[in-house]
Amino acid sequence: MVKLSVVVPFFNVQTYAPDTLTSLRANAREDFEFLLVDDCSSDGTPELLERAAREIPGAVLIRHEHNEGLATARNTGLDAARGEYLTFLDGDDWLAPGYYSRLVAAAEDLGCDFLRTDHVSVTGRNRGIRRAPVPLRGEVLNPRDAILPSHRTTSVDYPYAWAGIYHRRLLDRGLLHFTHGLRTAEDRPWIWKLHREAESFAAIGELGVFYRRGVATSLTQIGDVRQLDFIRAFDQVIEETAQDPAADLLLPKAVRTYCAVISHHIGSIERFEPEVARRLKAMSAGALRRMPQGVLDEALGAMGGDRATMLRKLRRRRPAPPPGPGTGSGPGSGGSGTGSRDSGTGSRPGTGATSATASAPASSEVAA
Repeated sequence: MVKLSVVVPFFNVQTYAPDTLTSLRANAREDFEFLLVDDCSSDGTPELLERAAREIPGAVLIRHEHNEGLATARNTGLDAARGEYLTFLDGDDWLAPGYYSRLVAAAEDLGCDFLRTDHVSVTGRNRGIRRAPVPLRGEVLNPRDAILPSHRTTSVDYPYAWAGIYHRRLLDRGLLHFTHGLRTAEDRPWIWKLHREAESFAAIGELGVFYRRGVATSLTQIGDVRQLDFIRAFDQVIEETAQDPAADLLLPKAVRTYCAVISHHIGSIERFEPEVARRLKAMSAGALRRMPQGVLDEALGAMGGDRATMLRKLRRRRPAPPPGPGTGSGPGSGGSGTGSRDSGTGSRPGTGATSATASAPASSEVAA
C-alpha cells in the first residue's frame, strides 16, 4: 500500500530541478511515491526527470504532450496518485531530509482531513520562516472557522498547496483538484473550497519545505498576460462562496481579499507590458462591478484611504472588451509555465505565497 503520494510538476526548471530531485531522494521510503509531471519542458528538464525515474525509489515520470500549466499538471498527478495521503511540491523548491516521514506521522497522530505547515522562504542567500496564520497548533479545528475574520490574515490567505498534507478522502470527495487551465492564483479557489467543505484540519510547526523566490523567470518580473488569470480565480471564489449557506458571513472576506489583490496589482502596474496593463485596469474594473455591490461598498469603507479611493475610481471605468485570441485568461492564451509562483500576484514555472505574519510579506500575501 502506498502511504504518501507527492505530486511534483516541472516546467523548464533545469537549473533548480537537481536540488528538488536530490531532496526527494532524501525523503524516499518504500511506501512513498513521487509523481514527476513534466509539463512539456523544452530545456534539459526531461533528461533530468528520466534519470530520476530510474534512480529515485518510488519515482514515476508522467509526461504532458502540451504545456498545460500548474493547475492541470497537478491534476494529472492527482489522477495517478495511489497514496493514503497526498501532498505537492514544485519543481524548483526542495525539502529537508526526512520531512515527509515526519509530516505523515503528524497527520496520522491528529487524524484530521488535512494539515497545514510553516515553510522556509528563500531569496538568494536569505532565508526566513513563514508561519501559517493559525494561532492554535497541534489541535484539530473546523476549517470553516479559520476563514474569518474579514479584516485579518487567515488560513485562506495562505494558499500554498505544498504547505501541508491531505488525506485521500478529500480527493475522493473532489476537494483536491484545481481549476483546469488557471496559470496563476490556481490555489485561491482551491484553498477556499478546502476550508468551506472539509470537516477538520490542524496546523503544525514542522519546517521542511524550502520555497524559492526571486527567480529570473518569475511572471512577477516578466509581467505578461498570464498574471491576469487571478481575475478568473477570484471570480470563482466569489461565485462559489455566494452559494454557501453562510454566504452573508463569508462574502465580506472574499470581496475584501479580492479588492486587496486588485489594489496590489494596480499599485505595481509598471511591471506589466503596456497592453497587459491596460487589460488589467479594464478587467479589474469589470471584476469590481461583478462583486456584490453592497458587500463591496462595506469593504471599501473598511479599507479607507488611497486604496479605497483608487478602487472606487477603477469601478467607474468602462467595461473591458471580450478577450481575443492570445489575450484572454483561458488555457493556451499567452503561453504558460507550470503556474503560480506568487499565487494571485505573479507566477513562474513552479508555485506559491505566504502570510502577513512575516516581515516584508511576499506580493501574494495580500489579504484584507
